[in-house]
Amino acid sequence: MDGLIHVTDPVAGVDLGSAEAGPKRATSLRSRRAPLAAPAAQLALLDALALEGGDFDAAVARVGHANGLRPAALEYFQINVGKLCNMTCRHCHVDAGPDRTAENMDRATVDACLAALDRTTAHTVDITGGAPELNPHFRYLVDQAVARGKHVIDRCNLTVLLLPRFHDLPRWFAERGVEVVCSLPHYRQRNTDAQRGDGTYEKSIRALRLLNEAGYGQGDPKRVLTLMANPAGAFLAGDQSKLEGDWKRGLERAHGVTFDRLFCLNNMPISRYLEWLVETDNLQAYMERLTHAFNPGAVDGVMCRNTVSVSWDGRLFDCDFNQMLDLEVSAPGSATVFDFDPEVFAARRIVTERHCFGCTAGAGSSCGGATS
Repeated sequence: MDGLIHVTDPVAGVDLGSAEAGPKRATSLRSRRAPLAAPAAQLALLDALALEGGDFDAAVARVGHANGLRPAALEYFQINVGKLCNMTCRHCHVDAGPDRTAENMDRATVDACLAALDRTTAHTVDITGGAPELNPHFRYLVDQAVARGKHVIDRCNLTVLLLPRFHDLPRWFAERGVEVVCSLPHYRQRNTDAQRGDGTYEKSIRALRLLNEAGYGQGDPKRVLTLMANPAGAFLAGDQSKLEGDWKRGLERAHGVTFDRLFCLNNMPISRYLEWLVETDNLQAYMERLTHAFNPGAVDGVMCRNTVSVSWDGRLFDCDFNQMLDLEVSAPGSATVFDFDPEVFAARRIVTERHCFGCTAGAGSSCGGATS
């Protein structure tokens, strides 16, 4: 047995546990009942490492944040609508997969998110998962955010666009001006399939062509196609501006595929990527690489300062990574979208732990790519 729940998803219309629904490079920690499925176990493992300069609060204090990281103006309202996904990638920090059927945002929580959004200055609604498209209220959420004049981002794994019920999504997105941010570890097949499963690259190219046909990746500011890349091993992300040129040339020459911009993301040492680091005996070296590459210039641009991250059940977090580690916001009385208070939220201190070095290493790393 593969440990997955084999049911036909009512939104996708297919068995998400099947190979046809999407490549499966791994299985979720949850389905295997792995020790690292518990966020507390992940934090304890990182805390136990002997790391010179491994105190993140001390590191940011030396560059002007003596009282810890504090929020800037809120710009991004990020909503994680669930952990359900048609894929199970080796590096996934969400531990998403076809078995994560319970963690799926309901309509009442979606409406609470919209009510909270109306009380903020956020200009962008960033919808993520799992595969966010699998949430039954996904299209409603997009339409409501667009109606409010917000820029909407869909964090897409690409292969989900090939599921039969989603064939219309590229043009549906284009009609609404949704920016599509797509995961693609590398512009070459070997690196992508090694991280995300055999067949991922070929399916991703097919999906990118569908987006191109809908007007994405052609320089139209209302149809922005962004690719999100992360290293296939225990390395830091490369130079974003240089890699963007390499990727554009590589994908266009080999496949006739075009896109608008590339974001580079350091792999965060949590969840399934943390498990991989342990299994390959790379954890100590990778964490040393992150701490030694701490970049003071990347601190001010980290996403936790201008973002609120909402979980599928409505709890609030400083970022999507803290969300996966159950590190809730330090804002008493404003811990969920149901009791959201913008003033209390703006006065909080951002919760940090050792994994935060992943966002300040090298050129910096965030949901918006490099931060310096």
